[in-house]
Amino acid sequence: MNDKDIELITPEILSPTDDYIFKLLFGDEGGVERLTSLLQSVLLKLSHEEYSEITIVDPHLLREYKGDKLGILDVKVKTKTGKLVNVEIQVEPSPVLRERVVFYAAKMITGQMKSSNDHSEIKKVISIIITAHSFINDSEKYHNRYTLYDLETGSEFSDILEIHSIELPKAPTADDGTQLWWWTRFLSAKDKEEFVMLAERNPQVKNAVVRLMELSADEQTRLLYDSRKKMEWDNRAREEEARNEERKKWQDVVVDKDIQIADKDSQIADQAAIIAELQAKLKGLS
Repeated sequence: MNDKDIELITPEILSPTDDYIFKLLFGDEGGVERLTSLLQSVLLKLSHEEYSEITIVDPHLLREYKGDKLGILDVKVKTKTGKLVNVEIQVEPSPVLRERVVFYAAKMITGQMKSSNDHSEIKKVISIIITAHSFINDSEKYHNRYTLYDLETGSEFSDILEIHSIELPKAPTADDGTQLWWWTRFLSAKDKEEFVMLAERNPQVKNAVVRLMELSADEQTRLLYDSRKKMEWDNRAREEEARNEERKKWQDVVVDKDIQIADKDSQIADQAAIIAELQAKLKGLS
């Protein structure tokens, strides 16, 4: 497919930040080349040899638990030497995002321990969280790397765990000379013209743009995309309804308590008036 073909594809482009579309772009067996480019742009300290045998751990949509209709859409990868990499994209802000990222990274570590207790078999775990919002308030960088180290000396305790955060809104508008910048532009792009421009200027991103156009033109993909969106909206509506009901319940409790207190205050006032009247009568008799 050439650049002219790209320009003729459907005008409505599906968002690459949608976790379902992101999974289709980078998390299936046909997306290894795109995924490798993305990982290499983030994991600068990982040797190129690791990418010679990239395995997507499970290219299928998974359900985390019974009743989970949306499924797990993280992209999990194993490198040549067995290092585990998890890539996740998060559009909506979450107050527990950091805790969740650490929790799942820890699960990837403990999940390597099967029947054996040989801790030397544990391979490095790398978690990459890409967000469409800012959540690292004490850093202006759009790409941060976290490891286990001593705050005073900088001495690293272990390299068993590594967490990368990529905040799309913080990426500069001008090219900073990195391939990661091009990937942030691709993930942040909103319209067809911008996608076409990126495809023309960056060969690695062009591969992703072409695939995104194909997905956007595919009727089955759009049906599943719309279905997932509707499910997400329905879930949000149910959660909001539950919150409103809970809020109303507590408002009713507060009102009821206020009425009870007002009644007691009224009773106390009536009793005080009776006592005052009796004291006045007693005083008059003395």
